[in-house]
Amino acid sequence: MTQEELDALMNSDLDSEDTLESETVAEVETQSNETQEAKIEDVKVADYRPNPNLAWPPPPPSQEHKVVHQLDDVTKDSEQKATEMMERLENISNFFVDSESLIADINKILDKNIEIFTRLNEKFPNVESFSEALESNTKAKKMSGDIVDHLQGGQDEVMMAMDAMQYQDIHRQKIERVINVMRALSRYMSSLFEGRIDDKKRVSSAVHIEGDSTAEVVSNDDIEALIASLGQK
Repeated sequence: MTQEELDALMNSDLDSEDTLESETVAEVETQSNETQEAKIEDVKVADYRPNPNLAWPPPPPSQEHKVVHQLDDVTKDSEQKATEMMERLENISNFFVDSESLIADINKILDKNIEIFTRLNEKFPNVESFSEALESNTKAKKMSGDIVDHLQGGQDEVMMAMDAMQYQDIHRQKIERVINVMRALSRYMSSLFEGRIDDKKRVSSAVHIEGDSTAEVVSNDDIEALIASLGQK
């Protein structure tokens, strides 16, 4: 083996070691980041209550307990369902209008039949089929009138249902106003408790000081978990 081949082999081994080392470092950093994210997630949902069975204070602000999120979902679903309901009511109203139009066309045919059979019955009073046809068409004309009355009553009911849906929209607007007030209060409270010193730079507080009646006080971890959970928005 020549000197040049030996140098090339040594350089190749060094490059392989550098690549392996870089991959190992990257893997370790990834695992470290995942561990930190898991710890942060644990802090977010940490139960800061001394006794979980107590009704107060409320449970930690997990995804299921975030009030504004739930109200936003309620208003979104309410608006979507109200829109769907209005569209369906409008379709029903259109069906009623189309049905009335068809009944009007049928009435024209019945009127023509009644006119013809009336003349035939007057000219041939002894022909029973003419009188029966006249009576049948007259009854059909009356029934078509009843159908039109029912269709118009259905249209009135649809209009009243649409008016009732307007109250649903008013309720949604009231909930949205409550959300806006809550968000404004949240921003105000956050601004009110803001400090000029970063919390990481503050001096740690004593867990137990002279004058306390008991030594069973919360730890620094409990306080940090409480602050972290209250700071979630």
